[in-house]
Amino acid sequence: MKYRKLGSSDLEVSAISLGTWLTTAGGIEKDIAIACVNRAFDLGINFIDTANVYGRGASESVLGEALKDRPRDSYVLATKVYFPMSVEDSGLSREQIAKQIDASLGRLRTDHVDLYQCHRYDENTPLEETMEALTRVVQQGKARYIGFSEWSPQNIRDALAMVPEMEKFVSSQPQYSLLWRRPEKEVIPLCAENGISQIVWSPLAQGMLTGKYSADAPPPADSRAASDEMGGFMDRLMRPEVIAAVDRMKPLAQEAGCTMAQFALAWVLREPNIASAIVGASRPEQLDDNAAAAELAIAPALFEQAEAIATAIPRPQN
Repeated sequence: MKYRKLGSSDLEVSAISLGTWLTTAGGIEKDIAIACVNRAFDLGINFIDTANVYGRGASESVLGEALKDRPRDSYVLATKVYFPMSVEDSGLSREQIAKQIDASLGRLRTDHVDLYQCHRYDENTPLEETMEALTRVVQQGKARYIGFSEWSPQNIRDALAMVPEMEKFVSSQPQYSLLWRRPEKEVIPLCAENGISQIVWSPLAQGMLTGKYSADAPPPADSRAASDEMGGFMDRLMRPEVIAAVDRMKPLAQEAGCTMAQFALAWVLREPNIASAIVGASRPEQLDDNAAAAELAIAPALFEQAEAIATAIPRPQN
């Protein structure tokens, strides 16, 4: 496993990290979820990302159980706040951040997280109030650093303008893959200029870039697309033209001497501003393939061919 510095922080995170929306939020049996966490450590993965809303606290609770006997300095732990935990509890107000960090720490069985992230931007709370609350969390020692997910360039600039009076963000968590390159236009350059690293979610495009799907057959029974609980975001991807494009990428991965999933993860990690690519797992052995991507050196020309294939995919009509 290779490790990368997270923005302007002193955190060193594994290039491949374990996400828990799929793994510990209730989508798989708890003993298998804990086995996935243990396997991640065996592979050198030291960075684990969760959120209070995953399973309405279930993900953090299972993760707390999985981590309870491990030295706290042996892993980097991140969670998030914003989405509704109840009818009354949501957003990034001063009250909510103070309440939700304590609830998360209780479920995680720890006195601090290494990274506390705004899961989205809160249009209903003044940014200054949010930044004051996050700064307070760091001052109290409940989080070492702060980050955000899916903020606009202007949101990011507004927060940076409050430094040094407020705590500075060290991470951004956008969706990013061969099939979704939107952050390249503004977010990645802006963050790179300001000591903010990317922690990428869905680098395998909800599993589409593993190459497991076929236009001529139903999704594999154990796949995300076949799951009522986990497959809700697959409609945009489960199109014949997308599946055909991934099929055209497979020979490129073969030429590189790796699996399609490894190829897609290595493509994400080619970008210097990416600190880590988040992967999920429903079985421990899935992590073996993904973790190996951190060590790959693939010819840029193969990546360029894959990019050309992805760029040529027709957009959905609706």
